[in-house]
Amino acid sequence: MMNDILLDVSRLLWRAWRRQLPTGIDRACLAYVQHYRDEAFAVVQRGGFTYVLGKRASEDLFDLLLRSPPNIRGELLRLIPRLLTERGPARTLLKGALYLNIGHTGLNQPGHGHWVARTGVRAIYYVHDLIPITHPQYAREGEPERHEARMRTVLLRGAGVIGNSEDSLTQLRLFAQDHSLAVPPELCAPLGVEPFIRRVAPTSPIQEPYFVVLGTIEGRKNHALMLEIWRELTRNQAEPIPKLVIIGQRGWSAGPIFDVLDNDKQLSPYVMELGRCSDGALQAWLCNARALLFPSFVEGQGLPLIEALGAGTPVIASNLAVFQETAGLIPDYIDPDDLSGWLAVVQDYAREDSLRRADQMERMKAFAPPSWDEHFIMVRQWLARLSPDG
Repeated sequence: MMNDILLDVSRLLWRAWRRQLPTGIDRACLAYVQHYRDEAFAVVQRGGFTYVLGKRASEDLFDLLLRSPPNIRGELLRLIPRLLTERGPARTLLKGALYLNIGHTGLNQPGHGHWVARTGVRAIYYVHDLIPITHPQYAREGEPERHEARMRTVLLRGAGVIGNSEDSLTQLRLFAQDHSLAVPPELCAPLGVEPFIRRVAPTSPIQEPYFVVLGTIEGRKNHALMLEIWRELTRNQAEPIPKLVIIGQRGWSAGPIFDVLDNDKQLSPYVMELGRCSDGALQAWLCNARALLFPSFVEGQGLPLIEALGAGTPVIASNLAVFQETAGLIPDYIDPDDLSGWLAVVQDYAREDSLRRADQMERMKAFAPPSWDEHFIMVRQWLARLSPDG
């Protein structure tokens, strides 16, 4: 049995090839690459087959994914001959090795489960959420069925499962119960935050007061409520109207929202959309906002909430159990359907003398965001207990 880790980088590889911007799941995958770079073999799934790369080829691929240069396609093309010719560990050595799949990668493909069974690796899966199953109305067509297949693989093939929140693990247990399946040994290990939020806040990008919404523009994020609030603000101009800054890529199930963003002349002076935003720019927008607005109907962990509080920015969020698990009583929580409630709090926070905002600023002094160091200490200790020799 190998002592090395087998780390699946398929999601990162193919998304980099398509030049897609990193999501929260991608950042989690990258954190695992950075942490395990010196002790892992890269695993790549393609076309129903699974390849374990050699050590040097793995390190080169890890480094390329971490650097993510503008010409990453060209560098991948130059690297491919080595990836194909440098042999990884023999299959006989894989039995009992720890295989980490952090991005839900390939779990709905029959070939993946066959590879796990054939090689005898101990598969450890990170579960980010079960939203396509619990809230199919917000998922792409066919995604509920694909995600159900992924979670069945987690339960049937997993030697262990890591969840980003107790809420996600609870949903997995309920899914297992509904399908008469056992849950593998589990660990709740929330994702760490990006290091940029710990630096000194930069100058505000704009002079006017503003609020930030951060995350992919999709139906479950409830951008529609925020746009309706700003429409209400424009109807009553007794006070200056703050800006609404929407930071995130366009996703799915949000056609009416895109139409408003593209064509609504009433809102356009007050609403900004930033589809691409560097870490430095995001830091500036987040640190100087009146608050982060997080009106989602459902979330797995809610990293923007953690990032905002870690940056010293107040949060106004939906009253979701996972948010309260993550941040306790620090944010102001409002039902995601309560238009008047959200409007009142936004108007309050927009004022320079807002006592409600000042109260949250005081509460957040006790907030300690989860770090990647803490995350990997938990993961390593737990994996050691799972080890046949632990």
